Amino acid sequence: MKDNILQEGSTTRVPVLPIRDRVVFPHLQVPLVVGRPRSIEAVKKAMASDRLIFITAQRHLKVEEPAREDLFEYGTVAEVQNAVNLPDGILRVRVHGRYRAKLVDLSLQGECLMGDLQALEAPPISADPGLEMEALRRMVIRKFEDYAKKMGRIPGEVVESVSSIESLDQLADTVADALNIAVEEKQDLLEQISVPKRLSRLVEILDAEVEILNIERKIQTRVHKQIEKNQKEYYLNEQMRAIQKELKKKDDFGKELDDFRAKIKEAQMPAETQELTLKEVERLEKMMPFSPEATVVRSYIEWMVSLPWSLRTKDHVDVNDARRILNEDHFGLEKPKERLLEYLAVLKLTKSIKGPILCFVGPPGTGKTSLAKSMARALGRQFNRISLGGVRDEAEIRGHRRTYIGSLPGRLIQALKKTKTKNPIVLLDEIDKMGTDWRGDPAAALLEVLDPEQNKAFVDHYLDVGFDLSEIIFVATANSLYNIPATLQDRLEVIRFSAYTTDEKVAIANQFLLPKELKEHGLDASLLRFEDEALRKIIHVYTQEAGVRELQRKIAQVCRKVAVEHVQKSEKNKKSQPVLIGLKDLTHYLGAAEYIREKVSVNAVGISTGLAWTDHGGETLTIEVSTMPGQGKVMLTGKLGSVMQESAQTALSLVKSRSKKFQLNDQAFSKTDIHVHIPEGAVPKDGPSAGIAMATAIVSAVTMRAVRKDVAMTGELTLRGRVLPIGGLKEKVLAAFREGVKTVLYPRGNDKDLPDIPDNVKKALKLVPVDVIDDVFRLALQPTPPRSSVPRKPASLPRHN
Repeated sequence: MKDNILQEGSTTRVPVLPIRDRVVFPHLQVPLVVGRPRSIEAVKKAMASDRLIFITAQRHLKVEEPAREDLFEYGTVAEVQNAVNLPDGILRVRVHGRYRAKLVDLSLQGECLMGDLQALEAPPISADPGLEMEALRRMVIRKFEDYAKKMGRIPGEVVESVSSIESLDQLADTVADALNIAVEEKQDLLEQISVPKRLSRLVEILDAEVEILNIERKIQTRVHKQIEKNQKEYYLNEQMRAIQKELKKKDDFGKELDDFRAKIKEAQMPAETQELTLKEVERLEKMMPFSPEATVVRSYIEWMVSLPWSLRTKDHVDVNDARRILNEDHFGLEKPKERLLEYLAVLKLTKSIKGPILCFVGPPGTGKTSLAKSMARALGRQFNRISLGGVRDEAEIRGHRRTYIGSLPGRLIQALKKTKTKNPIVLLDEIDKMGTDWRGDPAAALLEVLDPEQNKAFVDHYLDVGFDLSEIIFVATANSLYNIPATLQDRLEVIRFSAYTTDEKVAIANQFLLPKELKEHGLDASLLRFEDEALRKIIHVYTQEAGVRELQRKIAQVCRKVAVEHVQKSEKNKKSQPVLIGLKDLTHYLGAAEYIREKVSVNAVGISTGLAWTDHGGETLTIEVSTMPGQGKVMLTGKLGSVMQESAQTALSLVKSRSKKFQLNDQAFSKTDIHVHIPEGAVPKDGPSAGIAMATAIVSAVTMRAVRKDVAMTGELTLRGRVLPIGGLKEKVLAAFREGVKTVLYPRGNDKDLPDIPDNVKKALKLVPVDVIDDVFRLALQPTPPRSSVPRKPASLPRHN
């Protein structure tokens, strides 16, 4: 085949065989396995002609059909000596490397890669290479023999043959092929045409590889010694245990294991769980007592024996006694209390708690958490609160795998360990505040926990065994249902907590809050009292809430100031007189009023009073509408949400559609800009219930008919003028009552909510149901505009508000 070697600088065209994770050098015979269609076709084409084929390595191993940029530019022209067909269409090929070549161009000819090659010949070495080359030769051979000895995986015949190779070129390629180095390093050696430079590079690589092998041997020796030391300690410990067993003595570790076995039997676990835990004790017995793995196993066993597998409290189900306890702890909340009594009555009759999961939904501070505590006290069960606010990790519910460092069971299992009973009352607080991220969805994990059919064998990831949660009474709390997934809501029976009325807050302050704060501040019960009117003013202008938490803080603030006055007098040997807080004293003890609510004091044009529901209870909304010359633009301000913006657009469209009824010109709206504004722009507002109030304000502005100041309204508006039901009617009516409104317009579809409104509020207010927007206009707008504002031409919009 010597005749087929190209002259340097000339080119020839031969088949191309890309190979992965291998470099083929000249002078060497190499076996290859070929399986890709293009590679098989290249071998067949070479066999059919002069048996020459260009072999080059791929840059990227995962590329199935490499292009020019995926292949190294330098490779080896080899002779295909034989090819054997194997099963599945694979070829076993043996090639003999002939000379280096450079790939000039690559093309696809049918199913075969063809390349234009340029031969690369090493510069000739003289017959007498000199002492330096002989030194390089001997150095390469010596270092290779040292490398092969330390490596231990290079065949002996290869090592023997290297020392007998006379050609320095062949010597360099043979050693390079035998080295266990990266493909990129072998490719660099292949691309090095100069033999002296190639030998020098081989010396550098062999030095580095030998140094690495020496370091590896040191590490292996150190590890081996450590293993021998551990095995020796283990053997000695086993001998010591055997001797102690013969002498019938126990060391501390043996006593600990016996203690674990006794506790496992006392725990009365299910048979499978007990067997698994005993196996863990056996595993621990075979370990070194203070090894990291032994610590993990010991922690797991401690959790297993500390759980209440069979411990439960006896229920004290007495409905009359429960009613007394609930009334002692809470004022009002008649509906939630009645539902809890029904729950307890059914429990007494059925002896089973396979019932609904109660979910208390209402504003903050309305007694949801404390009512669950009272339920536990009435039933005689242990109580545990699990705060779910801000929880985003599913492992908080299901626990962590024991493979993680610092892993723990989930919060439910932790709660059972704290209560030491199998049947506590567990409060899932703030269930609507859970989130979700890459760590999972805690709400989805709760689906199994809150399903009586599934939680009989709840598997915590840490315990990895089933635990019966069916005897637990779960109670959830939330401020709103909007953030609770529908699938989770399906597991819950919702009990709504509405805002307290002013009279209820006064009664709660006198009966519960004031005695509690006096005790906490070390004051005598007779030392401080509040007038009812003073409490009402605190409720109205110093707090803004549906519950009583802020009211409690204000009472505590007064108690602190009274405590200071009491201590100062006692230090001067003066006797403290009882303090009665009246209206005139509030500024001294609490400072200036914090919430000054703006009221509509006169019948005004373009101003209506709406009613809204917030997390703090009901609120009144002042809706202002102004018109001005323009191009028909509509401006909405006051930090309105998308739903409220849509309600404003609906109200405006309805007014435009009825422009003739209001004696307005059809073209008038195109020449007038309308601005809808709701004050307190820093507070976000949303919802559809302000629809009829917006429509009333718009009609008032464009017709110059004033809106009655003593009328408030709530209801969703449709384009056809129908008034649809809304939520939170009780809270909204209470807000109107608090602000001194005389008449409330509400959707007739909310008649079902009237029984929830206190009787004294219904007597003080005129509650008028409405079906259509025309009823609203008739009741809320004055019949005719003021004389000073009647336009001369009623067919056009007014120029001023």
